[in-house]
Amino acid sequence: MTLEHVSTSDIRSAFSAAMSAMYRDEVPAYGTLMELVARVNKEALAADQSLRERLEATDNLERISEERHGAIRLGTAEELATMRRVFAVMGMYPVGYYDLSTAGVPVHSTAFRPVGEAALKRNPFRVFTSLLRLDLIADAGLREEAAHVLSKRQIFTPQALELTAKAEQEGGLSQDDANRFVAEVLETFRWHDKANVDAAMYHRLHDAHRLIADVVSFKGPHINHLTPRTLDIDKVQALMPDYGIAPKAVVEGPPTRKCPILLRQTSFKALEEPVSFEDGEGGWQTGSHTARFGEIEQRGIALTPKGRALYDQLLEGSRRKVRPAADGSNSAAYEAALVESFADFPDDWASIREGDLGYFSYSLTEKGRAQRGSTSQDVDALIADGLIQFDPIVYEDFLPVSAAGIFQSNLGDGAQQEFLASPNQQRFEADLGAEVLNEFEHYAGMEQASLDACLHALSNRAAAE
Repeated sequence: MTLEHVSTSDIRSAFSAAMSAMYRDEVPAYGTLMELVARVNKEALAADQSLRERLEATDNLERISEERHGAIRLGTAEELATMRRVFAVMGMYPVGYYDLSTAGVPVHSTAFRPVGEAALKRNPFRVFTSLLRLDLIADAGLREEAAHVLSKRQIFTPQALELTAKAEQEGGLSQDDANRFVAEVLETFRWHDKANVDAAMYHRLHDAHRLIADVVSFKGPHINHLTPRTLDIDKVQALMPDYGIAPKAVVEGPPTRKCPILLRQTSFKALEEPVSFEDGEGGWQTGSHTARFGEIEQRGIALTPKGRALYDQLLEGSRRKVRPAADGSNSAAYEAALVESFADFPDDWASIREGDLGYFSYSLTEKGRAQRGSTSQDVDALIADGLIQFDPIVYEDFLPVSAAGIFQSNLGDGAQQEFLASPNQQRFEADLGAEVLNEFEHYAGMEQASLDACLHALSNRAAAE
């Protein structure tokens, strides 16, 4: 008798729930943040009936406050390639390439996430996964020592590797195997308070860049943050101090808008946590390390290449006026510059659609469902006639400048360093062992499929007349 396989979405849901429970236990402030986000979302839905109705129609309302993503940082190509295989068991695939060296952070990254509307609605959990760029460490000796330390560690348990191979060979896992898989993979993301290096080595790595020390110095790539989704990030930012949480100075991403675009993120400051370093004599020396924090996100519409080019242009324009300081000392001036720059981005759904700036999901209206049919292929006319409606497709990916801003604010005021901007997607994909999916093609496919379904339904009814 063949055991039935558990769906990849069920495994992903179990993993994200287990990760949340572990992180709340390790970082109690994160549990407090989740309570705050749930409160703000409840109040936002109570205050805006149209928002509630739109989310009921286009999203899974019951899951709105749950974790949407986490982040890890890996040290070697082998770790990245194996992580790709592990995430595939959960139905998570690499989407997009992000070069953070342009913003002073020596990593490049992808997002492992579900693809397709059904999988995203079932559980949208994603993990922003960065690979350390050892080639960006200027000190050749330190670079070699860091590579040696990383080569000696194994971040996956033997059972996690065994179950990953079994899933690949058998096309899935039974319920018992899936439960064991989640428990074993969770160990990769667990916090370890004993470093792999002595204090002197840690400080050399730290002086090169705090993120380098975080990646190289420990047994595994501890999850460095988890992120629930909020419907009002400005309110969460304002209320964090009331809950005993210190927020970062500015919300990353675009300014507050009636029609949200892309992604806005904020976080509470990373914790200084006790760790132990090898003392060279078989004992341990006490010290501290700062890496883990809690993040919040508010997601808006996915932008087309044209819309993204406009976004990038306006963001760069605001940063030419005021570059945000890591310590938040010029936050008010930066936010004012951001609002001024983004006045040039349309802030109503009709203008965004007409300008080909964002991706939309099309569906028949009540009138359209009652309509006997139409052979028209003129989408604008069908919308004007009230037969077809459009809703924004939620952006499921990330923004490199925002990610770097979150990293830098949680690595300390002096962490912003200059690295030679050197995107290398070809090298990243070689290390990954696969090509990353193109996010624009993915959203365009979702939009076209929804439009085709509407036109097909209307034309079929017309043909049946």
